[in-house]
Amino acid sequence: MELGEKYALSSWKYAHYFTLVGTSGKNVVVRCQLCGGSKTFSTAKNSTSNLLKHLKGTHSTTQLVEKEVRLATARESRVSLSAKQPKLDFSREPRVTLEELNQLVAGYIVEEMLPLSTVDSSSFRRIIDKIPSNNNVHLPHRKSFTSYLENEYKKMKAALKLALDDVQFVSTTADIWTANNRSYMGVTIHWFNHDTLERHKAALACKRVRGRHTFDVIAAELEQIHSSFGLLNKVVATVTDNASNFVKAFKTFPPPESDEDEEEEEEQEDVFFTDIAEALTSVSDEGHITLPPHYRCASHTINLISTSDVEKYLTSSPTTKSVYRVTIAKCTALWTKASRSTVAAEQVQEVSQRKLLVPSSTRWNSFYDAVSRVAEIPMNELNNLCNKLGIKCFNEKEYQFMHEYCIAMKPLTAALDILQGDECPYGALLPTLEILMMKSLSLKDSLTKMTADLPDVIVKAIQTRFSIVLDNKDALLAAISCPKFKLRWVKDGARKQQLKNLLVAECQILSSSAGDSDKTDNVSNKVVTPVTGMEFFEFESEPEDCYSADQEVMNYLSSGGFELDTLSNFPAVKKVFLKYNTPTPSSAPVERLFSLGGLVLTPRRNRLSDSRFEKLLLMRYNHCFTSPNHLKKREQ
Repeated sequence: MELGEKYALSSWKYAHYFTLVGTSGKNVVVRCQLCGGSKTFSTAKNSTSNLLKHLKGTHSTTQLVEKEVRLATARESRVSLSAKQPKLDFSREPRVTLEELNQLVAGYIVEEMLPLSTVDSSSFRRIIDKIPSNNNVHLPHRKSFTSYLENEYKKMKAALKLALDDVQFVSTTADIWTANNRSYMGVTIHWFNHDTLERHKAALACKRVRGRHTFDVIAAELEQIHSSFGLLNKVVATVTDNASNFVKAFKTFPPPESDEDEEEEEEQEDVFFTDIAEALTSVSDEGHITLPPHYRCASHTINLISTSDVEKYLTSSPTTKSVYRVTIAKCTALWTKASRSTVAAEQVQEVSQRKLLVPSSTRWNSFYDAVSRVAEIPMNELNNLCNKLGIKCFNEKEYQFMHEYCIAMKPLTAALDILQGDECPYGALLPTLEILMMKSLSLKDSLTKMTADLPDVIVKAIQTRFSIVLDNKDALLAAISCPKFKLRWVKDGARKQQLKNLLVAECQILSSSAGDSDKTDNVSNKVVTPVTGMEFFEFESEPEDCYSADQEVMNYLSSGGFELDTLSNFPAVKKVFLKYNTPTPSSAPVERLFSLGGLVLTPRRNRLSDSRFEKLLLMRYNHCFTSPNHLKKREQ
């Protein structure tokens, strides 16, 4: 039978037992197929109750079969309803394209340092399938996804080269890292945006180094990395630790001598003889290698002071030798127990509510932090803990020594934290060292006779290890051209005038070498307009050099600004800042690169090829898929 949509009978589960005969007002007339004959029944158009009573009463012995409503009818019903009440349509929500899907997944894999096999994981793919996407958009499997990452790495490298093309001054940090019996040379680069003075960084390489790490191997690898990015004439300094092989590499292959040095050499009339046989048999490549100026890592040097120099004094002085050795021995026993026994660790947690720190040879300040954590525990609670762990208790002298050691060493650790910061310019080095020496000496009155000489030892070690830096021209210019410091850290009046003259001379040199384009820049950047009543007078324009470097430096030093954007008012000083503050005082950035490398090259992923490991690490360090503005990939 054919039933209209406006009847309740049309969607009734027993409608197939009745045949529609016609309509009568608000009712419909039907004939029961079970009864047969010509007898008809009437029921309301919007109700089937009469027909249900007929089936239950007359045909109670018949087993009724329910029939599903036709899908076509259901669809037509929805169409009918939509004509009366509009529905919200969610079918047009944004859908992910294949490129967007690859970007999202690649960002997740690279940033979280997950195995590339993650894309083949069935559970991961089920999650991805829930993302609304266009038709035929599917996450590629590992092989195709690896090719995609290779292409993205090439784009990132090209974008980095493009960003560095417009930069005049850059600096690098370098070191060698060993993991899983493989060695890698890591290099990071740092520069300032000329307009905004925003500091940027990126990783250039984490390249496999085979064989011995000799000075010539290091020099060749470092020059190759610099040249591959077109940096040979841009690197103002390379920062490394104090390792002898790095130091020798930079001494053996120094940067080209300046014109001034060449003129001085021409004045020398000494005659030198060269052994021709020796010259012919020597390695020819060495003569072609030139490295940039070398800066030693200040953080590594301070760490040497806090460990080697301080320990040497404490173990040699009669007043501290015994107490130092006994105190550190008891601390070492605590650290060993707490790190090797879960029961001991729980007991430490109950007493101090914190875990003990264990010194690490690869982490600066770790020894101080470990001793300081023990010294924070009250003496009675500390000795109760020692009794539980079967360790000899601390006496008052030893406990007092721990506290005084932490007091004397605290300025050193604070300075180290400052210098290894990501945003720290090279100009922070000398002010930090000067304030460090001043603060160390000021602690003498708060120390007992047992450690009273320790501040003097620290200051002497600073003066010895940083002897070349304390009066270094580059370090001095970096400090006074940095608005944070200027001459605020200098106490002596004569020295202030000397440094002011140094800055004036450098501003004149850089301004003359840069050409006449910036000579007309004024500090206030104001446009001079005719004053009312002066229109009659005609004067010659002021000479371009009326605003001298001396005046600019004087205005710069007297200005009260601390922020870098104040340098926009002092173009000559800004040039000095960009040249001498581009290096970092520490090689910590490359150490952080290696820390990420340890998370990428895990024991379960030790089969990664050297090339793929380097690419994954550099994309992670440079945030290839969540990149800052200076590394955003250009559209091809």
